[in-house]
Amino acid sequence: MKMVKSLILGSAAGLIAVSGAQAADLPVKAKAVEYVRICSLYGAGFFYIPGTDTCIKLGGYLRADLTVNGGIYDQPFWNGEGGIQDRFVNKYNDRSRMALTVDTRTATEYGVVRTFAQGDFQFSTYGSGNSIGYGASVFGQATAGQVNNDTAGNGYVAVEMAFVQFAGFTFGKSASAYNTPWHGYPGNNSSYLVGGYDSVTGINNIQYSWQFGNGVSATLGIDDSSANGFNRTQIINGVGGAAVAPAAGAIASVGTVIGAAGGGIGWSGACTAAITAYGCAYGGTAVPDFVGNIRVDQAWGIFQVSGAIHDDHAAYFSEANVVPVGTLVSPGASQVGAVNFGHPDDKFGGAVNVALNIKNIPTGAGDDIKVEGSWSLGASKYVLGTSASDPSSFDIYNGTKFAMGVTTDSIYSGISNNNGNVQTQQQLTRGWGFRGAYNHNWDPHWSTSLFGGIAGLSYNSTAALIYCNTYVANAGIAVKGGGVTHGGGSGGAFTAGSTCDPGFTVSEIGLVTRWTPVKDLTFSVEALYAFLHTNMTGSAQPISAASGAASGPSSSLPLANTLYNFGSNGTASLNMRVQRNF
Repeated sequence: MKMVKSLILGSAAGLIAVSGAQAADLPVKAKAVEYVRICSLYGAGFFYIPGTDTCIKLGGYLRADLTVNGGIYDQPFWNGEGGIQDRFVNKYNDRSRMALTVDTRTATEYGVVRTFAQGDFQFSTYGSGNSIGYGASVFGQATAGQVNNDTAGNGYVAVEMAFVQFAGFTFGKSASAYNTPWHGYPGNNSSYLVGGYDSVTGINNIQYSWQFGNGVSATLGIDDSSANGFNRTQIINGVGGAAVAPAAGAIASVGTVIGAAGGGIGWSGACTAAITAYGCAYGGTAVPDFVGNIRVDQAWGIFQVSGAIHDDHAAYFSEANVVPVGTLVSPGASQVGAVNFGHPDDKFGGAVNVALNIKNIPTGAGDDIKVEGSWSLGASKYVLGTSASDPSSFDIYNGTKFAMGVTTDSIYSGISNNNGNVQTQQQLTRGWGFRGAYNHNWDPHWSTSLFGGIAGLSYNSTAALIYCNTYVANAGIAVKGGGVTHGGGSGGAFTAGSTCDPGFTVSEIGLVTRWTPVKDLTFSVEALYAFLHTNMTGSAQPISAASGAASGPSSSLPLANTLYNFGSNGTASLNMRVQRNF
């Protein structure tokens, strides 16, 4: 036993000695260390990606936001259940967001190659729809994955920007060339300031920019026209009902349509490619939006003129893109045979914007004024531009006082045996808008902005008559611009002496004060008031109430057996926000 133990110990000692001798014979090489180098070529925060000549900057912000008596990011309660103020509405709405940005730059013989992307990780009030009724509903978009995942333990990621810039070109998801440098935010927190355009979260496009020197530049762009939240509202087909199936072997008479009362017009959402209960008569993408600007950027401020060309590409004369009554998910039957009824011609509209920013005004260091004015034809989103889809109609109730206005790019109709509409081509909607802000810095820590916006849409006599025939249940009601209703609409029964006109003006005024106790940390409070002026006059009651029955779900007037008086209404909201930039 002693011999075995001695052999083991001796062998171990020998191995250690041999290993030590080999280690002593080998040179010791220090491990290479590659330090991160600061890149000063493109401003603060950039550093070189190790092993490359590409500079990268990581940034973003974390924001917590709460709105009382309004939607997320201070959306006024100007439609849907918020406008009605029923018990399904969320009286407050909140969102927490962390935005991450990645900015890379590489110097080449052709100039700088840049990429930029922003992703938002966020969680909002359940459904992100400002009401439990919307968030809990089963509707077409749900099957398309378009409902936000704002449920316990979840949330979702939104892509704002993702583009490449090279040799004057921009490819990808970026702000439209039509946009002003401040987008829809001349001084506000609210993402819903009307009076101009806003593509702050990016739209798929291709752009080319020229730099002429002395701060003068020009940009031309091609924007994706299918981005309904940015450059489409809705097109209404006033036919009201479904297409008649032709007899076997027969050819359908183009435009001949008969069906249930009313038209497939929307009341809660913007135009969508999904077949939904709200309906929309837009076709698919055919021609993109062509946009551009000329800008002068000087020490005194900025002056810009921009323009856009928009294709109003309608579907067919048969009907709108509507879910058949009584179904939750469309089987696709509602569009069967639509091609047999023909379609209206495409019409091109557009918009013009003039913007001015005056810097360093005498009221204080860093104070400025930003203003812009817009005009549109068949392109209403360019004057009602917010960073979300516009409502298909604005509706604000105050008891039995009701203000409304219809949001469209155009209106047309097939031949209807129900509401009296004849076949017409598209009638383009006219729009105008103005918005701006005065921004004042009290000291390095406190600032205040006074802001406002106003926009209006108007309809020619043909468009007004088409719409009013789909909305007014009874015949003989005067239509602004000429004519009287045929009857058969789904909106309500008007009283004698009333006038139907879908046009409107919506305006906003607000005040926001910000406190920045330390660098890049800001607390703000914003008060906002929105006012809707309707062009409707007189009174209306639910269509079923006119016959003595209870109000049905098809009526746009929520209370049965109630007379609503048309008149202008307003709504106020309060927004509180904390944001840490990094």
